[in-house]
Amino acid sequence: MNALRVGRTSFVIAHRLSTITGADLIVVMEAGRIVEQGSHPDLLAAGGAYARLHASQFAAAVEDDEEAGLVDAGGAGRAGENDGVTRPAPIELTDAADPRVAEYTGLTDVALRTRYESGAGLYMAESSTVIGRAVAAGHVPRSFLMAPRWLEQMSDVVAAFPDAPVYTAPEAVLEGITGFHLHRGALAAMNRPALPAVADVVRDTRRVAVIEDVVDHTNVGAMFRSAAGIGVDAVLVTPRCADPLYRRSVRVSMGTVFQVPWTRIDPWPSGVTVLQDLGFVVAGMTLGEGAVTLDSLAAARHERLALVFGTEGHGLTDRADALLDARVTIPMMNGVDSLNVAASSAVAFYATRAAPLS
Repeated sequence: MNALRVGRTSFVIAHRLSTITGADLIVVMEAGRIVEQGSHPDLLAAGGAYARLHASQFAAAVEDDEEAGLVDAGGAGRAGENDGVTRPAPIELTDAADPRVAEYTGLTDVALRTRYESGAGLYMAESSTVIGRAVAAGHVPRSFLMAPRWLEQMSDVVAAFPDAPVYTAPEAVLEGITGFHLHRGALAAMNRPALPAVADVVRDTRRVAVIEDVVDHTNVGAMFRSAAGIGVDAVLVTPRCADPLYRRSVRVSMGTVFQVPWTRIDPWPSGVTVLQDLGFVVAGMTLGEGAVTLDSLAAARHERLALVFGTEGHGLTDRADALLDARVTIPMMNGVDSLNVAASSAVAFYATRAAPLS
């Protein structure tokens, strides 16, 4: 059994149910993908993949393992200590063209990376913090790349995934591979999880954000951070929207892309009917004529509300606008015509936040 800590959360990976007790969350994985997650009683009642746990790998997380008794008497200790697993030594690189790290090349080329990462089923996590949050969310690294000085800080995460090779190189070689100075600690090539259906993501939610065709990765990351911080339950992105798992999006979001449930809404805009059929009022943020103020929308206190945000330059598409239940605007002052889409989303999220559940 391997264990690592990210903040107050302990993340444990094991192959036998008997090694873990008192877990708040169990994630069942097969072939590197999440197939089930939930509490121990719920998964026992449901059966399914959980019944095959002896042949799978699962992870459990609790907020304070000292109090919850997460590990059994023989399972405590630093990841990798006395667990019987032999781990290969880090692989030292001297050539930036080494084919073993081809998936790390050209990270500053947005078009290249977008095509490559989608086709290869991976994404890049940058920095020890982001990698830790991705792992805590159940994502699985396929390899690591870092300067040797980061090995100790990353040891817990690395030890939890003995099958993922660890590549190290001098700073100059790392820059030659990635195209930029890697000053945030480490990179990990992560397996991209399969996206769930829209209905599954929003079924038990009250506040949803829909990001239509926003192509700036910084804006997408900032919107996810606001959604997480203000209490939006889920985010939906359209097929032409920037990838939330792109390296810059993840970094700007401070890793909240792993915290807020999200998926792609496709087809778009006809897929908006899924939300409407589930009882959502779908409101689009616009500068167009006839829109109600954000204050008016907030005063209506809709039980289920989906806010749609359009592109940075042109706003909502005409096709999406035609399917909205409401059109909403933020009144401007002092000759300013609009806010940046990331800023406007934060304002709208806060103004329309759901009342606390009693």
